[in-house]
Amino acid sequence: MEKSIVRRELNLSELELAGSIHPILKRVYAARGICKQDEIQRDLKGLISAAELKGIDGAVELLVTALQQQKRILIVGDFDVDGATSSALGVLALRKMGAQHVDYLVPNRFEYGYGLTPEIVDAAETHSNDGPPDLLITVDNGIASIEGVNRAKEKGWQVLVTDHHLAGDLLPNADVIVNPNQIDCPFPSKSLAGVGVIFYVMTALRTKLRSLNWFEKNAIDVPNMAQFLDLVALGTVADVVPLDSNNRILVHHGLRRIRAGLCRPGVKALVEVSNRKLNRLVASDLGFSLGPRLNAAGRLDDMSRGIECLLTDSDWQAKELALELDSLNGDRKKIEEGMRQNAMESLQNISLDELALPFGVCLFDDSWHQGVIGIVASRIKDRYNRPVVAFALADESANEDGAEIKGSARSVPGFHLKDALDAICKRHPHLMKKFGGHAMAAGLTLDKSQYEVFAKAFDEEVRSHLNATDLIGEIKSDGELEATDFSLILAQELRDAGPWGQAFPEPLFDGEFRLIQQRIVGEKHLKMVLGVGNEDRIIDAIAFNVDLEHWPSSAHSARIAYRLDINEFRDKQSVQLMVEHLEPMNL
Repeated sequence: MEKSIVRRELNLSELELAGSIHPILKRVYAARGICKQDEIQRDLKGLISAAELKGIDGAVELLVTALQQQKRILIVGDFDVDGATSSALGVLALRKMGAQHVDYLVPNRFEYGYGLTPEIVDAAETHSNDGPPDLLITVDNGIASIEGVNRAKEKGWQVLVTDHHLAGDLLPNADVIVNPNQIDCPFPSKSLAGVGVIFYVMTALRTKLRSLNWFEKNAIDVPNMAQFLDLVALGTVADVVPLDSNNRILVHHGLRRIRAGLCRPGVKALVEVSNRKLNRLVASDLGFSLGPRLNAAGRLDDMSRGIECLLTDSDWQAKELALELDSLNGDRKKIEEGMRQNAMESLQNISLDELALPFGVCLFDDSWHQGVIGIVASRIKDRYNRPVVAFALADESANEDGAEIKGSARSVPGFHLKDALDAICKRHPHLMKKFGGHAMAAGLTLDKSQYEVFAKAFDEEVRSHLNATDLIGEIKSDGELEATDFSLILAQELRDAGPWGQAFPEPLFDGEFRLIQQRIVGEKHLKMVLGVGNEDRIIDAIAFNVDLEHWPSSAHSARIAYRLDINEFRDKQSVQLMVEHLEPMNL
């Protein structure tokens, strides 16, 4: 659909940033509501105290006793990047603190589905050669696992829930719950990823153990918690949680360690197979290069392979596992492309007029792979700028109306998915078998026979919150750059000012440029040489995945929305524009 470039509103009246900061960067910060120097500090001392997390003292007490008695601990994770990094961090940290019987279990999405279900609790009983666990720790899940926690308690196990998903009206009967989004939790950052929550728990545990002289008594080196920040950064960025000031500190220091080579062998191997440079890695590389490769294991196979990649201390084993993940990601891309094309055809069958499409789009196909529907929903959401739910059969061998289907939903600004599903559930109490999620992403399960009912209810719910104007795609720009601003100095300063990400978007500028050269590289990427203003200066630019029906264009100029980036070729650096949007002019 057509999109319009809209420049961000600025409030420069309260700007109190240091004079040494580039004026363009000051403008960028102001557009993101940051006006004071302390709001951009990234020192670890600026992290919110773990003491503000509800349940943190009880969690630490539970874990201290487990270590003192060498209880059998089992971490139950999720099958996405946040779940994988959370699981790996929990296992590694507990081992560093002296746990002798700690293991992990991640549900296979095709057998057990999401979270601590009664079935995964039963599987946990025989998972380890050490015997059944004494303590279950959930990471990146558990806040909605009412039945699963009850099953674990029936077996006499202790349960510590660490999660970040929105809590429902009913909480699980766990021994302790640590979740910044549970009711009455005073922790001011509600945007912690699951890996951030378990990092805080382990950090608080380390502090308590030091006060008990645990490490000296057991001849254990006191672990430096910063060694786990590479995992925190990867899980936080890949889970697309808002990068508030607290998350920016965590991601900034995780990236610093990765660039310095002070990261897990698995992280280093994922960087290598992604063809990224370790010392130049930025947050977007975590989200768009490393994350998808790790995610591919959970989408198509078993996330245990991804967790093992993060756990191993062996460089060669990490490289082998990373190559397997890279291959799985290639398979995922092929499956996704077929599903995306199928989805586009389905939408065209609904109407050739985009304005007549449902406000809330639901798509389902018997042949779709449930591991990829989330990505397809995201792609369609980006294409049509409206909330999307993509469904696939929960059991690919079942195709009757009584079969269950699983949906993965993605939203646009202004429409809260979890609240919407809550509202639909209240109006149609028996429609969805289960659901959960965030404002921008959610999942649900229902009977295949109820698909049409849900599709109608979802569209009605979206229409009650959004109007036609809300569905017009906008590209938010930080304004225009002068010819003198196209410099390596500014490009580097913008890069260093991050980490950029969700709710703290990377600077995007716009302007009109002369089209001097255009050519297709790869399959559908447009390489351009642009003329800047009325001057003789030229600059390189590249736009990925362009519409080959319209580009290269006969136009003499174009309006372009772009990121100012640095291109490295044969050890030489030059400014390059990474084009996000381009409109031909002067046809």
